[in-house]
Amino acid sequence: MSAPESCPNCGAEVPRHALACPGCGADESTGWNERAKSQSLDLPDDEFDYDEFVKEEFGAKQSASAKPSGLAWVWWVVAIVVASAFAWGMFF
Repeated sequence: MSAPESCPNCGAEVPRHALACPGCGADESTGWNERAKSQSLDLPDDEFDYDEFVKEEFGAKQSASAKPSGLAWVWWVVAIVVASAFAWGMFF
């Protein structure tokens, strides 16, 4: 296996045919294997549970029939008032 472009242990730039990292000394036996390369990419591992991640990040799912909460009705009133004022200004 050839040396990686950057060391998976310390991130230093590794020359093309180097036998070890010039920064930390890592080599094939200490870190230049496929597992070390994939771990340096910050990708989720095989045990990653997407559904659990979504639940933790966004909370429980709301049902589709749930009514919107908050001030949504206020914006409808504002839109109607603005449209009425605009119509009033056009005719008078």
